[in-house]
Order: sequence, then C-alpha cells, then structure tokens
Amino acid sequence: MNKRTKSFAIAAALAATILAGGCSKSPEATATSPVASAAVGNVSDIDVTEHVKTALHQDESLKGFDINVVTLKGDVRLIGVLNNQAQIDEALKIARASDGAHTIHDELTIKK
Repeated sequence: MNKRTKSFAIAAALAATILAGGCSKSPEATATSPVASAAVGNVSDIDVTEHVKTALHQDESLKGFDINVVTLKGDVRLIGVLNNQAQIDEALKIARASDGAHTIHDELTIKK
C-alpha cells in the first residue's frame, strides 16, 4: 500500500468511527422518545371533532346552525348551510383555532 492509499484508508476509518459514535443513542432516550412525541400535540379525531363542535356552538352567530364536523387524521371537514359569508368565515376561524386541527376543508354554503 502506498502512502496516499494508507492515508485515505486511515481517514475513512476515522470518519466511520466518528459517524458511528455520533449516531448512537442511550437506551433511555430511544425508549422514551416515541412516548414523549406521541403525547405532545397528538389529539384523537374524536377529541378534535368535539373541540370544534363545542367552539362552534358557543359562538353567538353560529349557535342555531347545524354544522356537521367530520375529522380524519386531524383534517377537519365542515359541512352545512349558513346565512352569509361572515358566518362561514367565523366557522372556519373557530375550526382553525381548535386543538388538534391540522387542515380545514370548507364545505359550508350560503342559504339561497
């Protein structure tokens, strides 16, 4: 082996050692990480639906309207008929602010 090849082999071995050592995690970190990430910001679809429905029913301008709320994997779909665009805008704002809602799908229409 010539001097250049030997230097390259040593550098490659050193880099592999550093990368392998830097990637190792303690068993405690590996065991607790999935639990911690699941507990933070992970709200069930049923809970999201209830949060949105409760908030919509508490709003004075939307109280008497039947707005269906369907949630799938954090995506919230609002379905119903309202009197005007301002009410639709308010319903969307409320849904966006609800805990656990990721995406809001607007299927609200204005009564003719």
